[in-house]
Amino acid sequence: MKIKHSKLRNTGLIFELLVKQVASDTLNNKDSAAVSIIKKHYSGNSPLSKEYKLYEFITKNKNVSQSRGEAIVSTITEISRRLSQTSLKKQKYELISEIKANYVIEDFFSIPVSNYKPLAALYCLLEAQNNSNLVNPQVLVDNKTTILEHLTESPQVEKDVKDSLIEDFSKYDKDLRLLTFKILLEKFNNKYRDLLPQQKYILKEFITSVNSGTRLRGIVNEELSIINKEVSGLLKKVKDKVVKIKLEEILKVIEPVSNKEKITESHLVNLMQFYELVEELKSL
Repeated sequence: MKIKHSKLRNTGLIFELLVKQVASDTLNNKDSAAVSIIKKHYSGNSPLSKEYKLYEFITKNKNVSQSRGEAIVSTITEISRRLSQTSLKKQKYELISEIKANYVIEDFFSIPVSNYKPLAALYCLLEAQNNSNLVNPQVLVDNKTTILEHLTESPQVEKDVKDSLIEDFSKYDKDLRLLTFKILLEKFNNKYRDLLPQQKYILKEFITSVNSGTRLRGIVNEELSIINKEVSGLLKKVKDKVVKIKLEEILKVIEPVSNKEKITESHLVNLMQFYELVEELKSL
């Protein structure tokens, strides 16, 4: 899944545009509705106000060291995860509705903003981090690179950015986040497009369910049960003795995960291999 930048939902960009609109209205001797919009939506402790502060922190920090830049991005993404995405969506809708009621939206968003690139990159990075769908990891790499280049005012090495992202992911679950993100970075190229739907599904679940061992164990066992049924069905149909032997061997190693057993990378690898093998056997 790709993440596209949305001006209509970029809290930081909209604030910058509102400030510019205030200046424009003032120069034209007009009462500025943008003033009241800023006061209403960007003050207090609302999720939208809190999210704006993440954008503000990016725009106000430049020429920092690499380590500080990494710390800023890591902290911002962690805070973003704690915000209510449901509340944010509702508040952004109300914000845009009020802007549309007072300004021509096309003209409003046509105002140039000097920090557009890092603001857009942060939006895409936060959207990717908070998305429950399987996101192209290159989105994370590209946008984090843009933000770090803005913060440090230095070019970034993609491999180093990937390594830092992997390190961030590993903090959430050293056994799974690190592994699954490595797999995604390696697989999300031309080969990734060839992954089976079941393989894409289990990769997604290993990421989104990483903090729930019980849920993940249930998903793994459910998939093992499905594979078991498919293999058993194939065993009844095939006539080739060699293929039958392969199927019988597969059935012997398909065992449910016990409640005491922790889900690890081996379970993911096994499932990926089972899916591939079953698909190959179906075509025989």
